[in-house]
Amino acid sequence: MKKYVITGSTSGIGKALTEFFSKENFVFAGYRNEKFLEDLKKNENVIPFYIDMTKKDTIKDAAELIKSQTDRIDTLINVAGCVAAGVTENIDVDKVRTQFEVNTFSHLDFTQRLLNILDDGKIINISSMASFGIFPFVAPYCASKRALDILFNAMSIESGIKVVSVKPGVIATPLWDKSVELNKDSIENSQGYEKQMKYMVANAHKNGEKGLNVNKVVDLIAKIDRLDNPKPSYTVGKDAIIAQFISKLPFELQNRLIKFGLKKKLRSFV
Repeated sequence: MKKYVITGSTSGIGKALTEFFSKENFVFAGYRNEKFLEDLKKNENVIPFYIDMTKKDTIKDAAELIKSQTDRIDTLINVAGCVAAGVTENIDVDKVRTQFEVNTFSHLDFTQRLLNILDDGKIINISSMASFGIFPFVAPYCASKRALDILFNAMSIESGIKVVSVKPGVIATPLWDKSVELNKDSIENSQGYEKQMKYMVANAHKNGEKGLNVNKVVDLIAKIDRLDNPKPSYTVGKDAIIAQFISKLPFELQNRLIKFGLKKKLRSFV
């Protein structure tokens, strides 16, 4: 049986991955909310560990717990994340710092602490199509995912460790509804951008219902995990493929296309 470590294992992509891989393997499953602990314990192939990506001590304790239980990890899947949204000109900079702590720095810290038991295994990061460019009003999220990709890609070049970035498009997960709740203050502090914020909120709720099925991501990661030499980056979803294509265009043209697309959506939004 292979051994996996998965953060953010209680909802969305992380939960689906934990359920899939624990059918025939051992999974160390990271959780933050205590209410999910009993459900994780019901699966005999799952070993829960507490981790809060905003608290360095819990990252250290989580890594030490895992290393006390095993001397080998086959695959580390960094899933945990959040979305900081708002108007860039007045968003609270501390919110941006927290965005990078959760989506970028915590994963690097956690991974470094587990490298000595990653037995010629793989690191799979759940990035996002947002890493291909700057999407209006979610710039902190885009920047944190781009930074995640850059740091881990450099690690792969420097050390030869197998690192894979999976960049999904819009996936139907609870992340979208959570993001609306998380960013209430930024949404309310958006004078002059009220219509844009209403559109963002409505679009987030729609994404949570009509995005790509999470199992499409699970299927892709299962395929990557079986490969001896996977590519460094994979996209999943038509919107992610489009974002990747646009990212290859001249920067000025990218900006024009994004502005045009936003204006068009706002005109049709009631």
